[in-house]
Amino acid sequence: MKHLKIATLISLIFILNSYSQDAGTTPQIQIGIEEKLDTFIPDDILLFNQDGDTVTFGSLINRPTVLSLVYYRCPGICSPLMNGLAEVIKKSDMKIGKDYQVLTVSFDPRETPLLAKHKRTNYLTQISKPEAATGWFFFTGDSINIARLTDAVGFRYKRTGNTFTHSASIIFLSPNGKITRYLNGIEFMPFDLKMGVVEASKGQSGPTINKILQFCYAYDPKGQQ
Repeated sequence: MKHLKIATLISLIFILNSYSQDAGTTPQIQIGIEEKLDTFIPDDILLFNQDGDTVTFGSLINRPTVLSLVYYRCPGICSPLMNGLAEVIKKSDMKIGKDYQVLTVSFDPRETPLLAKHKRTNYLTQISKPEAATGWFFFTGDSINIARLTDAVGFRYKRTGNTFTHSASIIFLSPNGKITRYLNGIEFMPFDLKMGVVEASKGQSGPTINKILQFCYAYDPKGQQ
């Protein structure tokens, strides 16, 4: 029987185990975030919106954007991350849908637009701001396009049975799709959100202050020794 755990990993051993390295090569992150500041997300990545329509990623980016990668059935940190986004949206003096937008994309190709629509309804109700409906959108995708998106932003994860081992971060994008900042964790301060949006609006990248990642992972005592 699988037991699901959530942990904030500050152990150097675990961090090192998140990398693989061949002789004479640079370490490659297996699970976590490989930051790709100042790079652009391909415009032609295809996603399904909450109504089931196919859209290109480039058509979605017309203002500073906060991108969150989750899977909607996640038993671990994805819901806390989306709750954290909802809370900071409520507290921020910026106007979602006007000053910035939030795009949440499932990296599990098994999930459907109907599930995305259900999640969106829940979080818009939680925020209780009418303008949130014009600024927070939920998406799914097929395996090829999800792989292109996660690779473009450096989001590394691993499937373990029916769950995934992954980290929790949000990513800021400029209005032309350039990556400008990463914020790690599941709780966000209004000041950090505002700073990220202001930088993104100017196309300026900023360093990641909090380098500690939080992970969601599955542990099977019989098969995951």
